[in-house]
Amino acid sequence: MGYIRTDRDFHEARWDEPIIMELGNPGERGVMIPLASEHITECVGSGESLVPQGLLRKKMPALPEMSQMQVLRHYMRLSQETIGTDINIDIGLGTCTMKYSPKINEQMVRSPKLTELHPYQDESTLQGILEIMYRDQEYLKAISGMDCVSLQPSGGSQAIFANVQTIRAYHEANGEGEQRNEIITTILSHPANPGTAATLGYKLITLYPDKDGLPDLEALKASVSEHTAALMITNPEDTGIYNDRIRQFVDTVHEAGGLCVYDQANLNGVFGITRARDAGFDMCHYNLHKSFSSPHGCQGPAAGAQCVSDKLRRFTAVPTVEFDGEKYYFDYDHPDSIGKLRKFYGVPAVLVRAYAYIRSLGPDGMKQIAELSILNNNYMLKKLLTIPGLSMPMAEGRFRMEQARLSWEQLTEDTGVTTDDICRRIVDYGFQDYFASHHPRVIPEPFTPEPAETYSKDDIDEFVEAFRSIAKEAYENPELVKSAPHKAALASQIDEAGLTDWDKFATTWRAYKKMNPNCAAE
Repeated sequence: MGYIRTDRDFHEARWDEPIIMELGNPGERGVMIPLASEHITECVGSGESLVPQGLLRKKMPALPEMSQMQVLRHYMRLSQETIGTDINIDIGLGTCTMKYSPKINEQMVRSPKLTELHPYQDESTLQGILEIMYRDQEYLKAISGMDCVSLQPSGGSQAIFANVQTIRAYHEANGEGEQRNEIITTILSHPANPGTAATLGYKLITLYPDKDGLPDLEALKASVSEHTAALMITNPEDTGIYNDRIRQFVDTVHEAGGLCVYDQANLNGVFGITRARDAGFDMCHYNLHKSFSSPHGCQGPAAGAQCVSDKLRRFTAVPTVEFDGEKYYFDYDHPDSIGKLRKFYGVPAVLVRAYAYIRSLGPDGMKQIAELSILNNNYMLKKLLTIPGLSMPMAEGRFRMEQARLSWEQLTEDTGVTTDDICRRIVDYGFQDYFASHHPRVIPEPFTPEPAETYSKDDIDEFVEAFRSIAKEAYENPELVKSAPHKAALASQIDEAGLTDWDKFATTWRAYKKMNPNCAAE
């Protein structure tokens, strides 16, 4: 038995570091960048400049002027204020599949052979990365059972967007584009499913769970009609409950003339056990930065994969990568394609990591991922459910797969301490704050852990005991929990209005300065 820390004395670095745009002084330099030569920026003689005059800056950009030492110090300090997946037991971020990413894969993606490539190079000079992308497609065909794969999506939500575009293109090609204007999804599916459907003008029908914690099949049967364009569903959903009636859902929608789309952004619990095609689905997508090991955090880096059956092949996002027996090449020959989803051809670093991950594990190893994830989760749940105030509502006693949605509702009623309070307090124990739930919170005071296959028994035990300690604090000294965090990089709670009030959003330095006129001048 390993040594389990239940009293870790953690205190995060606290630098109160300004953002980089506020640092530096005029004249300081880290690197001398040569000015562009005359023939690039100016019209010489009768010739034209390489850059159109309308695209040239009128003045130099207002960037911080800093030495290399200052830049290094700035980012080192920020790194010390970050709880990343490599320094904590990151089980709390359920649905994000925070697993260990082999460091040998990092060495490969940092090789100049990859980092120095340019997407506009001639295809003849890109044969290595094109072969990896082609093989990724072939492996994902085998894993999903589908007939065609596009690596165009930048991530899971963009893959879902591509799915909805494909749904529309398919029905328009069949002369039913206007008629089939409804998409059915579930309240526990990722919000990007209804979000993208609504963005593209579809009416939404949302299925809620029945007494077994599964989407209500009878409600689905009552909802399908000649207006049904598709069903977009996850299995298992965030509750971790596997829908063993999924084929009935698919058949019901197909009988009404709709398509069926499987959201497999998180594949960890079903690797090598089930495939989208085997359940009758027409289309699915993957997040290659989750189940396939690239670190998932801070909105990137990400890569999605859209997998479709043969009848949808002609609508697939382009380009796909093909092989003619002699060379690999980008194929744009999809006459009814939904088009490109982004510039260039995907996120190569994530695609290389996914390729290495699949190659190193093979079919048996990938099935083991699912088996160990399920084992880890059910061991963890047995221990978590002995903590006072924590429960697992919805289909109580039913088996969970690789994750589960729990509830602190009883603890909240007893102490006034909420799941958001506990989420902040766990940072004081050296863990990243956890994922509660998407909104709306169908389960009150939710908590969604996911112990991926790379966590050990000791890791899980330490994770559980931290929450046991916080529950004890909640009952004995609730204010200690409610006022947390105390040992984090931020000494006090942030104003969460900035997360939900669009008027307070500042996604660029220029926007920030407009909202904060007293900040440092350019």
